[in-house]
Amino acid sequence: MIGIIATMKIKEGTNKDFEEVASRLQSAVTENEPGVVYYDWYKGQDDTTYVVLERYESQDALDAHGQTDHMKSIGGEMGQYMAGRPEVTILKSI
Repeated sequence: MIGIIATMKIKEGTNKDFEEVASRLQSAVTENEPGVVYYDWYKGQDDTTYVVLERYESQDALDAHGQTDHMKSIGGEMGQYMAGRPEVTILKSI
């Protein structure tokens, strides 16, 4: 299993719009990617921090995730709300 912790900072005042896009992305991922075991968004310790926790059956499932149409389109929409690149940690099950 592969785990991902991605922390994102968004621009102040864009929470509602960002959360709407994140919700659509979460639905698209969970409905269309059989290799995804877990994919869920959380609000961080302040109003501009969000964290997505992800778990994939394999490296192939993670690689496929990044190539999906919904990641390219819906994920691309997130860019307008972000205040920088996400901080991504990749973990492997033991």
